Amino acid sequence: MAVTRITTFAFSGIDTLPIEVQVQIASGLPAFTVVGLPDKAVAESRERVRAALAGMGLALPPKRVLVNLAPADIQKEGSHFDLPIALAVLAAMGLVPADELASFAALGELALDGAIGPVAGILPAALGAASRQLGLICPAQQGGEAAWAGELEILAAADLQQLMAHLTGRQLMPPPPLPGLTQEVSRIACLSEVRGQESGKRALEIAAAGRHNLLFIGPPGAGKSMLASRLPGLLPDLSPQEALEVSLVHSVAGLIEGGRISARPPFRNPHHSASQAALIGGGPRARPGEISLAHHGVLFLDELPEFARPALEALRQPLESGECVISRAAAHVTYPARVQLVAAMNPCRCGYLGEALRACGSAPRCGETYQSRISGPLLDRVDLSLSVAPISPGDLARTPRGETSAAIAARVAGARDLQAKRRHPDGPRCNADAPLEELTAQCDGEALALAERAALQLGLSNRGFTRCFRVARSIADLAGADRIRRIDMAEALSYRQRHHPSRMAAAAET
Repeated sequence: MAVTRITTFAFSGIDTLPIEVQVQIASGLPAFTVVGLPDKAVAESRERVRAALAGMGLALPPKRVLVNLAPADIQKEGSHFDLPIALAVLAAMGLVPADELASFAALGELALDGAIGPVAGILPAALGAASRQLGLICPAQQGGEAAWAGELEILAAADLQQLMAHLTGRQLMPPPPLPGLTQEVSRIACLSEVRGQESGKRALEIAAAGRHNLLFIGPPGAGKSMLASRLPGLLPDLSPQEALEVSLVHSVAGLIEGGRISARPPFRNPHHSASQAALIGGGPRARPGEISLAHHGVLFLDELPEFARPALEALRQPLESGECVISRAAAHVTYPARVQLVAAMNPCRCGYLGEALRACGSAPRCGETYQSRISGPLLDRVDLSLSVAPISPGDLARTPRGETSAAIAARVAGARDLQAKRRHPDGPRCNADAPLEELTAQCDGEALALAERAALQLGLSNRGFTRCFRVARSIADLAGADRIRRIDMAEALSYRQRHHPSRMAAAAET
């Protein structure tokens, strides 16, 4: 009654937990049992494995087949356990060499005809296999994704029959090719298409230069969403390490297609009906939410007050810490969530607070009530707040095109280069995370005095005071200045004066 073994993985966030699949075929009444705390999808592997073997003209022996998933105290979830269970059963039947399987980890879902289907989590599984000096057996469609893990043997098989032929030496499979990086900048609309709105474009440029959070406030149709949707075209490419971190989250969520990893920052735009679990992550299997899928990219929340209040309040901690911890009774799952928040909202429910031709009948209470849906602590995490006013039809029709996204992106890239030269190798990459001590050391005396006076007059919190310095540093970087000047600080402070709902309503009326 020998026991055959093969390694697979369970997932805790983007981390992998090695699971040993053990199969024993013993005398007794015919049975196929899976133990080791499997969920419904894993328990159903018995029928998929049985059907896949039958599709190949094989049958389980009329004995007791016991499958143990060790360690037994970890919940096993997902259909990716199909392939390792089937391979361990084939090894126990003597159809594939058991010693060969011991040097591999395997993931894949089996179809009833023996085809191996794609599953989520191939990239972190490949990294986990490489760290344990193991090869990886995976679906053919995801061989390119696994190849990003580096030097490891990868068997990307289309079906069980092809995999058995390789393991028995009858037909060798070539290693999968490494797919290239995707570039999607051309799909993003150009900022030159936005007529007027120079203040909004300026705020976008500053936000892109330092990865600052941004809030647009204005009536319907003023161009808030149009401006925000063009932010990705201003952002530089991800570094290799950042691209890998983003791809790990997307792999766990099953969003990598064709094994191609994007070098562009992600842009997530959830609808305002999204639940707290959709934004933060959660559900029965603690899947990543929108804030984690936007890691190292942009999370755009249009119609901000229309989101559920608990969902918005749940964003506060991840925005500050850069990670999202999903707590369950049995475990805590952590996903990275270092994002740039961009939001847009109307000044009141009807949207026309302060508009002369469409005056709001319940102003200013309408605006204060509507904008009070956004809590002070969440607004305090916004670096730039800007009122966007509609332009006249004449200006809309006759204003020539402005600067292209490529021209502004070049200035943003120059500002990011200055930040990279200043930072410590282990320090923050962008001004949005720079410490106050470092920023004050780069500040002129006049700028520092202005910031101190304005903080008292505007009632800025310690967080708001620090974020003003960070924005001012980005403004100075765009100008190529070595130090933060008074003019840089004055512009940074102008973006924080409307953070309180009463001030926001008053600004909308004026």
